[in-house]
Amino acid sequence: MPSLQSVISCQSDYDPTALPVDQANAIIADVVDPVRGIEQLAIRTALDRVLAVDVISPIDVPAHDNSAMDGYAFSSLALAQGDASIALEVIGTAYAGNAFAGEAQPGQAVRIMTGAIMPAGCDTVIPQEFVEIQAGGNLVRFAPDAVRAGDNRRLRGEDLTRGQSALRAGRILTPADLGMLASLGVAEVKVRRRLRVAFFSTGDELRSIGEPLDPGCVYDSNRYTLHGMLRRLNVELIDMGVVRDEPEAMEAAFRSACENADAIITSGGVSVGDADYTKQIMEKLGDVTFWKIAMRPGRPMAFGRISSNGHDAMLFGLPGNPVAVMVTFYHFVRGALHRLMGANVAPLPRIRVRTTTPIRKKPGRTEFQRGILAPGADGNLEVRLTGQQGSGVLRSMSEANCFVVLDHDQGSVAAGDTVQVMLFDGLV
Repeated sequence: MPSLQSVISCQSDYDPTALPVDQANAIIADVVDPVRGIEQLAIRTALDRVLAVDVISPIDVPAHDNSAMDGYAFSSLALAQGDASIALEVIGTAYAGNAFAGEAQPGQAVRIMTGAIMPAGCDTVIPQEFVEIQAGGNLVRFAPDAVRAGDNRRLRGEDLTRGQSALRAGRILTPADLGMLASLGVAEVKVRRRLRVAFFSTGDELRSIGEPLDPGCVYDSNRYTLHGMLRRLNVELIDMGVVRDEPEAMEAAFRSACENADAIITSGGVSVGDADYTKQIMEKLGDVTFWKIAMRPGRPMAFGRISSNGHDAMLFGLPGNPVAVMVTFYHFVRGALHRLMGANVAPLPRIRVRTTTPIRKKPGRTEFQRGILAPGADGNLEVRLTGQQGSGVLRSMSEANCFVVLDHDQGSVAAGDTVQVMLFDGLV
C-alpha cells in the first residue's frame, strides 16, 4: 500500500489548510486498499456481503426457448396468409415443467402456459385474450395483426448464457442477487470478510446515556450516529465508548483499536484549540495528516494509517460537532470504507431542483446544507432548508431528507434557482 506522504507529494496545489473536497477524496482513494480475507458462504447468509470473485453462470437462462405468457404457440408462417383471420387446430397443451412432446405442423397450435418450453415447430405465441375459441376448444381464430412473428417467446440464453459473468466482484449482494444465484443453482459464493471498525469519542465533557450531566457536560450523541451509519454498511462494530483527554488513555485506546480493527473512527480532538493529545498520539503511531477541508460543515479532519504491535488500521479523525460528524462520514468515510471492504459502489446520485430558500454562500468551499425535498404547488419537486444550519444542530439532520450540495466554486443562490440535491434515501 502506498504511504500517505508519498501520495500527497504527487498532488499539485496541495494545501492542507484549505483542501477541496474532491482532492481529499482522491487522496483517500489512492491510499485505501481492500482487505484481502475471503470466505465462502451459503447464499442464504450472504446478503449485503461483498462478492470477492465474479459469479459465472453454469447454465443458460432461460435454459430453453419458452413462452412469455399464457396463450397458443404456433409457426409464424401462418401470419403470411393475408388479411383473412387465422384459424389454427389445437393439438395439445404445454405446461411449465411438462413440455409438449409432439411437433406442431403449419396450421396447428399448442395451448401453452407461461414458462413452458416452446413446442417443436413453433416460434410465436398469441396471448389467450386475443383468440376466439371454437369447436369446443379444438380450434382458435384470431386477426392476423394481433401478433407479429416471434412475439411472446423468450429465447434460450436471453438473460444469461453459460459461461457469462452473472455478478461482478465488488458487488454488494442484494435480495434480488440471492434469488438470481438460486435460479442458477449456485449454493455458495466467495465474499470478502466483513470489515472491523472501531470507533470512540474523545472529550472530558462527554457523558454516556444514563450518567448525570455535570455543569458544562453533554451527552455523547456522536457514537450513536456513528453506530447507526456503520450498521448500514454491515461491518463488525467495536464501540470503545468515550476516551478521556489523557495521553495514556488515548494511546491505549488507539493501540487497542489498531490491533483489533481494520479502520478507526474518532470524533473530536482534531479542531484548532482542542487538547492536542489526540493529534500527538495519532502522529506518534503512524502516517497521519491533519486537514482543514474547504467545506461546511466539517472543516477539520485527520486521515491516515496507524500501527501497533505489527497491526495497522486506517484512521479517520472526525470533528466533534454532531452534524459535522455525519457530513464528513458520508462524504469521506463511507466511500473509503466501501473501498476498504472491496465494494464497487457508484457515487450517490444528485438531482437538480428549484429551491424555495435563498442561500448565502461564498465561492471557495463546498457546502452541504440540510434540506426537505417535496412536491411544490405545481407538482414539481422543490427543496427548502430545514432552518438553522449550524454544525451543532443535529435536528437539522433529523428533519431533513436530503443534502443541498453547493459546489466549491458556486456563489449565493436566490429563491427559485436550481440547486443540486443528494437524497438521504439509502444513506441516512
